Amino acid sequence: MLVYKNATLTEFYDGWQIYQQNLVKAIAPLTDEQLALRAAPNLRSVLDIALHLIAVRVRWYHDVAGAGTPDIAPIGTWDNEGAPTRTAAELVEGLEKSWNLMSDALTHWTQDELEQPFTVEDDGQQFKIVRKWIVWHVIEHDLHHGGEIAFSLGMHGIPATIID
Repeated sequence: MLVYKNATLTEFYDGWQIYQQNLVKAIAPLTDEQLALRAAPNLRSVLDIALHLIAVRVRWYHDVAGAGTPDIAPIGTWDNEGAPTRTAAELVEGLEKSWNLMSDALTHWTQDELEQPFTVEDDGQQFKIVRKWIVWHVIEHDLHHGGEIAFSLGMHGIPATIID
């Protein structure tokens, strides 16, 4: 395991912040019709993918890891079945609020807090995880679904440069 002395997590995640900015740039100009685009009829729409990306950030950082204040919690339900649809402006707001939640946590969590174990239940099974796993998991989740957004838009001739 690599240990970096005298460095904060935010120094290591500058690239993630650029990715976040590119997600915002890709989503902000989209119309409701463009948000409804899909790579294939059986796949999620750009809107559904963005809602999922945003909600997962909040669920992991706030609901599981305890970051932020209670007012962020409703964003963690944005991808629930039956939740209201959102505009591009609302998605941008969700991306920014969820980014601020994560950025603040990464700025303040200590090494001990990153290694604090949590028990998470999924389908009746319990799993032990730590905050540093949550950090990595949300990064790879963002990359995966951001790529889906770029691919879905690109298939329809809409440029979306998310990775520079």
